[in-house]
Amino acid sequence: MDEVYCGLRVAINFLLFRGAYNALSKLVDKMEDKSNIKVVTHSSGNHGQALALAAKMKNVQAFIVMQKHSPQIKISAVEGYGAKVVLCDTGEKARADMKDKVAEEEGAIFISSSQHPDVIAGQGTMGVELLTEVPDLDAIIAPISAGGMVAGLCIAAKHLKPDIKIFAAEPLNADDTAKSFAAKERIPLPGPPNTIADGLKASVGPNTWPIIKDNVEDVITVTEEEIIKATKLMWERVKLCVEPSGAVPVAAVLSDKFKALPPSIKKVGIILSGGNLDLSKLSTWF
Repeated sequence: MDEVYCGLRVAINFLLFRGAYNALSKLVDKMEDKSNIKVVTHSSGNHGQALALAAKMKNVQAFIVMQKHSPQIKISAVEGYGAKVVLCDTGEKARADMKDKVAEEEGAIFISSSQHPDVIAGQGTMGVELLTEVPDLDAIIAPISAGGMVAGLCIAAKHLKPDIKIFAAEPLNADDTAKSFAAKERIPLPGPPNTIADGLKASVGPNTWPIIKDNVEDVITVTEEEIIKATKLMWERVKLCVEPSGAVPVAAVLSDKFKALPPSIKKVGIILSGGNLDLSKLSTWF
């Protein structure tokens, strides 16, 4: 591996804005009555911020369901973009149940952070942009949770360059995608995982899993120690404000498993997604 390219724009977190804005724009366009559109989603915070901003731009009311343990910096950011945060208990079922409750009570339309086709398509544009700027990439690696970003990357990048290799990076403590990939069937997480990468705690979804299964080269897992080390590296050496979730693919590229890949993989693009740092927790990380 000779060169690494980090996918970065004005704010790392706004890589996810692509999917949220694409889905919301299409929804608004097809609604005859645009005067009182409401949307709801559940999110660890990154998609929530993206949808909140997109809703503000489109004059739409957004409700973001977040778990009670979500970092305050993410809750504050969602609220700062004008969305209503609704807190719920820990776990994917609790999030889904609260989302259903809000949708029923408010008449809000659900826009999934990962399983909505327009979100997946929007996320794929980061692959288009990266390959437009660096067309001779051999591989792209991105963090994975429910899979919207990686699925979008697979569709777009492989359409432009069929022989490119797509890798997914995942915390070992939340390794449902890696286990699913090995078993060739979707195996959701048995419960809420314990990982510093709070943006990567969801199980790979039913809509994204088939795309990932058929197009991803491999899923590389990394330990909590490796995630922390990669996060520090991005801060200290690369000077980028990346949260632990966003540093997971960096940790994967630095792993022995990735270094052992065939020498034909020389130029690698890394997608950095997530730049929300709760500075009050730094003392517990290092």
